[in-house]
Amino acid sequence: MSQVLETLDTPPSASPFPASDPPDDDPAALAARYGLTVSGARPTLPAYVRQLWARRHFITAFATAKLTAQYSQAKLGQVWQVATPLLNAAVYYFIFGVLMGTSRGVPDYVPFLVTGVFVWTFTQSSIMAGTRAISGSLGLVRALHFPRAALPVSYALQQLQQLLFSMAALVVILLCFGVPVGVSWLLAVPTLALQFVFNAGVAMIVARLGARTPDIAQLMPFLLRTWMYVSGVMWSIDRVLSGHPDMPRVVLLALQCNPAAVYIDLMRFALIDSFHASQLPTHVWALAVGWALLAGVGGFIYFWKAEETYGRG
Repeated sequence: MSQVLETLDTPPSASPFPASDPPDDDPAALAARYGLTVSGARPTLPAYVRQLWARRHFITAFATAKLTAQYSQAKLGQVWQVATPLLNAAVYYFIFGVLMGTSRGVPDYVPFLVTGVFVWTFTQSSIMAGTRAISGSLGLVRALHFPRAALPVSYALQQLQQLLFSMAALVVILLCFGVPVGVSWLLAVPTLALQFVFNAGVAMIVARLGARTPDIAQLMPFLLRTWMYVSGVMWSIDRVLSGHPDMPRVVLLALQCNPAAVYIDLMRFALIDSFHASQLPTHVWALAVGWALLAGVGGFIYFWKAEETYGRG
C-alpha cells in the first residue's frame, strides 16, 4: 500500500505532451501547427479580388432575382420599372419646367429632363440599396461564407439592369420629340460603365457605414435629395453658370465637377443632338474616369478593410 501511495505522490518525470507540441498557453502556435485559421478573417486584397471574381455568377443571379422580386406583389409587375421614373419626370416637369420656368432657354427640355431623371435614379437607387446591403442581409451574411462586397455590387448591378429596362422608354421619348438616332448614342455605353463603377464604389462605402450605423439609411434620403438639386437634373448647369458670371469659383468648380452632373451631362451629350460639347465641363471624360476610379477602387478598399466585422455583434 505504501508503494502505491508513493507512486501516486511521485510527480511525472516528463511532460505528457510530445516534445514537439506547443504548451496549452500558446494557442497561436498550436493553431499554426495544425493549420487552423481564424474564422472570417480578412483575406489579402488580391485574394479578396479573386474570391469576388469567382462569385460573379452569384452576383449576377442575385441581382436578377432581386430585380424580378422587386415588383412581384404589384399587379402591374415589372411595368413599374419604367413607370416609376416616368412619373417622377412628369412631376418634375410640372413643378420645375412649368411652374418655375427652368425649361426656358433649354432646347428639347422633355428629353433633357427625362434623361437626367433616369440617370440620376440609377445613382440614387444604387446608393440607397447599398446602405442596407449588409444590415438588411444579416441572415445571408451569417449563414454563408463569401466576399461581402458581392452584396453592394449586386445591388448596383440590379439598378443597372433596371435602368436598361427604362432606357427602352427613354428611346421612345427621344424619338417622339424629334431627337434623331446618331452615332453619338454609342457613347452611352462607356458612360454607363463608368457610372456603374462609381455607383458600386459609393454603394460599398455606405454599406460599411450602414453596417455599423443603421441610422445612415434614414439620413441618406435627405443627402441624396440635396445632391439631386445641385446636379442639374431639372435645370441646365451651363445656362445657370452663363447667367451668373460673378459666381464664386469654388461654387463653379463644385457644380461642374459634381460626379452625378458629369454622368448626367455625358448621357445627354450622347443622346440629345441639341446638347452640345460646349455645355460640358472641361476635360469631362477625365473627370468621369477619375470619379469612377476614386469611388470604385477607394470604396472597394474601404469596404474590404472591415470584411471580418460584417455580421458580427
